[in-house]
Amino acid sequence: MIFIVVKFKVKPEWADRWVEFSKEFTEATRAEPGNLWFEWSRSVEDPHEFVLVEAFADDGAGPHVNTEHFRKFTAEAPQALVETPRIISEQISASGWNRMSEITVE
Repeated sequence: MIFIVVKFKVKPEWADRWVEFSKEFTEATRAEPGNLWFEWSRSVEDPHEFVLVEAFADDGAGPHVNTEHFRKFTAEAPQALVETPRIISEQISASGWNRMSEITVE
């Protein structure tokens, strides 16, 4: 799978509306055939930073960046951002989430 983590630093005046701003993009991406997950979190240390964790089947990320909703979001997002988002994008051998071996809940 392609595993991607992106950090978005948003302007203070956009922080409380970021989830709504990204909603259409999020829903459309989750509906893509190659999408495995697409999950937003807000940093507990910086209320102006949002972290996106996403995964695609091996061939799903290519079509994703060519969708209309991706192009629209990437064109509109800069108005809300303080800086260029930071990204890690790697192909990994996992096919989904595994259980953590160091903490077991029975």
